Amino acid sequence: KKTSKGFIFVGPPGSGKGTQADILRSHYKGKICHLSTGDMLRAAIAAETELGKQVKPILASGGLVSDDLMVPLVREAILHPSCEDGFILDGFPRTLEQAQRLDKV
Repeated sequence: KKTSKGFIFVGPPGSGKGTQADILRSHYKGKICHLSTGDMLRAAIAAETELGKQVKPILASGGLVSDDLMVPLVREAILHPSCEDGFILDGFPRTLEQAQRLDKV
């Protein structure tokens, strides 16, 4: 089943993406999921998953996580049953390549 709503919030850290996502989720009565890529990566690091082990040094050095790691992470989250009614992407896509690959999901 294809999700019915997709929203993308872009902006620098602290610009209010998460706040706006909360407002939008309230409007839809919480039936869409908020996918913050920063939160997802921090959770992977805290859980010491394989992805977390790969991205920890990249983030620690201030680098950007590669499209080959980010796109599958976001794709899996979007296709999860909890996002069936829609999703809000917070911090993704950051590059043209990510946007083009997201469009194929």
